[in-house]
Amino acid sequence: MPYCTLDDIKGQLDEREIIQLTDDADTGAVDLDNVNRAISDADAEINGYLGARYAVPLDPVPAVVGKYAVDIAVYHLESRRRGASDSRKERYDMAIRFLTKVGEGKLTLGVNDPEDTPRDNEAPQMASSNPERLFSRDSMKGF
Repeated sequence: MPYCTLDDIKGQLDEREIIQLTDDADTGAVDLDNVNRAISDADAEINGYLGARYAVPLDPVPAVVGKYAVDIAVYHLESRRRGASDSRKERYDMAIRFLTKVGEGKLTLGVNDPEDTPRDNEAPQMASSNPERLFSRDSMKGF
């Protein structure tokens, strides 16, 4: 199951733009092969970052992953045709930073999190018992 669809991409780009980015044969229509390749590439990138901590592909797809999948797929569509704009590159970079932090365990997806996910905001825990004391004032006499 892909993390985003053509309809999701249409939420960021109008159909005319999608045609410009995908229609290599000048048919005047969206080339679904190029769209699906960009979506597949985005999925592979996401799985690469998250696969060390989560079972991939993710099912169900967390909303944040779907959002970033669209950003990555659109970045790939723009890059293949005319080069990505600065704002598109910034969105792509933000997605990769987020995925990197999730992969490192610094952030979570909020669903199906691994049990061993470290939490930076948790206070350190104190031990409830101490080991037996080895030295005291009395045992150090004579040194």
